[in-house]
Amino acid sequence: MLLLYNFGISLYRAVIFIASFFNQKAQLFRKGRQNIFDFIETKVDGKHKHVWFHFASLGEFEQGRTVLEQLKKNYPDKKIIVTFFSPSGYEIRKNYALADGVFYLPLDTRKNARQFIELIQPEIAIFTKYEFWFHYFQLLHERKVPLLIISGIFRPDQLFFKWYGGFYRSMLDCVTHFFVQNTESVELLSGLNYQNVSLSGDTRFDRVAENVLTVKSLPLIEKFCGQAPVFIAGSTWPQDEQLVTALIAAYPQWKFIIAPHEIDSAHVEQLLRLVPGALRYTQLNAQLPQPDSQVMVIDNIGLLSSIYQYGKIVYIGGGFGVSIHNTLEAAAFGLPVIFGPKYDKFHEAKDLLRLNAAITIKSMDELSAAFEKLQKDTNAGPAAKKYVQDKTGSTKQILSYLEQYV
Repeated sequence: MLLLYNFGISLYRAVIFIASFFNQKAQLFRKGRQNIFDFIETKVDGKHKHVWFHFASLGEFEQGRTVLEQLKKNYPDKKIIVTFFSPSGYEIRKNYALADGVFYLPLDTRKNARQFIELIQPEIAIFTKYEFWFHYFQLLHERKVPLLIISGIFRPDQLFFKWYGGFYRSMLDCVTHFFVQNTESVELLSGLNYQNVSLSGDTRFDRVAENVLTVKSLPLIEKFCGQAPVFIAGSTWPQDEQLVTALIAAYPQWKFIIAPHEIDSAHVEQLLRLVPGALRYTQLNAQLPQPDSQVMVIDNIGLLSSIYQYGKIVYIGGGFGVSIHNTLEAAAFGLPVIFGPKYDKFHEAKDLLRLNAAITIKSMDELSAAFEKLQKDTNAGPAAKKYVQDKTGSTKQILSYLEQYV
C-alpha cells in the first residue's frame, strides 16, 4: 500500500505540473515549492525548536488561529512555523506576523519529510481538522515529537474505518492526541481503540466570537450601507449569484453586498455584467463621493468576516456546488443564514436549521420565500448568535493540554 501511496504523490506532482501551464492555482502550487528547502533554510534558525502549525488552506488557518495566537500570547518566546498545502492559504497569510516562517508544505515523500523536519526542528506539531500525511506523521512519531489534531472531524465513510484501511489507520497511530468536534468522531475513534481523544468542539467558534469583539469598521462599506437594511451574499459562485441578483429589483429598499468566492477578473466582470451599475469595492475612493448604487461587489479577499457587522440577512454560497462555505462568521454577528442544499458535511449548518436560525433553499422561489420570512423573524438572528456563544471554549481546553509540552 505504501508503494501505491508514493505513486499517488508522484502522480499528483505530475498532474500539478501539467495543470500549472493553464491554471493559476496549480502554477502557484508548483512555483511555491520550487527551491523550497533553500527558502526555508534562509528563514529558519535550525538551532531553535519550533512549534509547527499546519493548515490545509485559509479556512483551516482561521479555524486553528485562536490556538496559535493564544499560545504565542502565553509563551511569547516560542518560535512558530506555519505551513499550508493550498495556495489559497499561503498566498493570503505568507506574511503572517506571529509566525517565524510561513511556507508551502513540501509534498509528502520520505526524503522531503526528513529534510523539512530537520530544518524546522519541531518540538510539537499541530494539524487542524484534517490532512494526514504518511511520511510526515511517521517521522514525527519516530522522533517522539508530539502530534495533535485539533478541531478534528471523522466520518464513517473515511478510509480509516474501512476493513481495507489499515495503511491509513497507521497514520492515526502516530497522533498523540485528538481534539474532535463531535461525539460521532469520538465514537468512531473509540471503535478503533483510540482512547487519546477529547471532545473539545470546534475552535472556529472561538475564532468567530473573537472576531465580533475585535472587528474594525470599514468606512467605505459603512458609507455604502447608510441607513438601509443590508443583504450580504458571501462566498458565492455563479449559480448562487444568479439567484441572489434576481432579488435586487424586487427589494429596492435593501442594499446588497456580494462577495464572490473567486475574485479573478473574469468572474468579477461576469458578476458586474449581471448587475449593471454595481459598485466595485477596490475602485472606490474614501476621499470621493460614492456613486449611488444598490449593489456592491467585493473584489478582494479578507473583508467578508468584517462586512457581516453591517448585515441583516446573509446568504452563504457553495450549496449548489461541492458544499456550503463558512456560516459561523455570519451567525456570530447574530445574522440569520440562507444557504443551498449541499450542507451535509457541516454539523453547524444542521444545528442552525434545527434552531430555526437558518433556512436551506433549492430554487429562486424558495430563496424569495426565505428572504421574506427572515425579514419578519425576530428570533432567528439572536438564536444564531447564542448558538455560537454557547459553543466557545475549545481553545482553552487545547491550551490547557499543551502546557505539558511547551
